[in-house]
Amino acid sequence: MIIETFKEITQIPRCSGTHKPFIDYIVAFSLKYNYICKVDEAKNILCYKEDLIPTICLQSHYDIVCLEDGKIPTIVEKDGYLHALDSTLGADNGIGCAYMLALMADGINCEFLFTSDEEIGLIGANHLDLPLKAKYMLNLDSEEEGRICIGCAGGIDIFATIDSSSIVPNDQDKTLYEISISNLPGGHSGVDINKNIPNALKLIAKTIYDCDGDLIDFFGGERINSIPKKAKAIIASSQTPISSHENMTIKEIEGRSEHYKKLDSNIIQFLANFQNGVRDFDETLHIPKTSINLSIINTTHDGIKISLSARSMDNVELEKIKNFTVAELKSFGFELSTNGKYPAWKPDINDFSKTVLDIYKKHNPESSFEAVHAGLECAIFKDKYPNMLITSIGPNIYFPHGDREKCEITSVKRVYTVLQEIIQTINN
Repeated sequence: MIIETFKEITQIPRCSGTHKPFIDYIVAFSLKYNYICKVDEAKNILCYKEDLIPTICLQSHYDIVCLEDGKIPTIVEKDGYLHALDSTLGADNGIGCAYMLALMADGINCEFLFTSDEEIGLIGANHLDLPLKAKYMLNLDSEEEGRICIGCAGGIDIFATIDSSSIVPNDQDKTLYEISISNLPGGHSGVDINKNIPNALKLIAKTIYDCDGDLIDFFGGERINSIPKKAKAIIASSQTPISSHENMTIKEIEGRSEHYKKLDSNIIQFLANFQNGVRDFDETLHIPKTSINLSIINTTHDGIKISLSARSMDNVELEKIKNFTVAELKSFGFELSTNGKYPAWKPDINDFSKTVLDIYKKHNPESSFEAVHAGLECAIFKDKYPNMLITSIGPNIYFPHGDREKCEITSVKRVYTVLQEIIQTINN
């Protein structure tokens, strides 16, 4: 039932920022199975049984990363995995939603919290205005079976804008070039940041810097929380640009330009020298401690806008990398703003997480606790409800936020068996 339910909700538009179709679906589903359904201003949805006291809250976000706005994934099954054709699959966090719907169909007494817009800054969780009563929360947004998540990174998005350009004469007879790169692996800018995945924006910036090119236009990157897969730039240079990656294409633009609009040279200097990726590694947890990802670049009317995403497992270190990056960008003449900040969730082993681990070990003796270098809504809920005990689990999902995303079918089923036993144990 889980796989079929997942396929069903995949046909509902759920790109971040799109709410009504899924809300309408859940309202109707709740009515069918006799649950009260509440929706707050942030478009979070809470379902629960009337006049029953819930012990545990199950939580999943319902939005997905869409590489193309409004695109409905076409799901295929191959070699034991679910895939999507030329799009993200939406298993993050559609599988969690499917688990919750299956349990609602069985009439289970829990709070079922579906949160909005997690993928664009954990907006729903940050603005939650619904009455949670449960003592425990089980988040269903983890992506590795057998790993019980008890901590996560905090994060903040940094936006830098520079409005500085000028029309310059081409008195050195520079040639115009189009530089593009595509079909890079991409990946999640948190959990994949230490996997040496090439960043499209950094590669193009290096090529421009090495040929001393004048920047005319530059855009690339897909989402604030993704490692860029593709980018394109137009430059003027007296030197022939040299490719910095096998996927890069460099084309000479025919015809001589008498003048061209040159963007501030500080842009390429900053991008080429910027230390992208892991800044500090946690040897105890075996994950990055602090990182930053160059995510999106877009040319504006008179300049350029750069979006970056910083993460840390420690709130103090998160503030440090934010302040350092802001100061560095200001030194190059950028104007700065920040948004989407969410706290780190300090790893916490408690009675609830121990119970979850004990049950998991019955099914998988290799199960263990972990923390992840990614933002989970758990951190916000722990901040809002300090007495609530929170843990996160989920099935094997690979390459989320990209068109390589896939989900292991048997893992989905195994984790659902574990989930059912957790609820039965907690509710008894």
